[in-house]
Amino acid sequence: MATDYDAPRKTDDEMSEDSIEELKNRRVDTRASSVDVDETEQAEGFELPGADLSGEELSVRVLPRQADEFTCSRCFLVHHRSQLASDTAGVLVCRECAA
Repeated sequence: MATDYDAPRKTDDEMSEDSIEELKNRRVDTRASSVDVDETEQAEGFELPGADLSGEELSVRVLPRQADEFTCSRCFLVHHRSQLASDTAGVLVCRECAA
């Protein structure tokens, strides 16, 4: 916001009066504009065209765990052996879970 340095300066009393009036106006504005809207109810009635995927089938090729991979005992994800952080009594933990 640009400042007009040639404009007459306001005293502290004038500034406090202005700020109180502004606060009152803001309070009235926020009461009028606040509306309690449930987003889930609003989204239920909205449907994208062509979004019906009920008849679609996913085809994913699942590979078994390879010889150079392990399953983390904490996150249960399959990682490459280079991500192995600890192998204590057969309990394998990946680097992310060990951090």
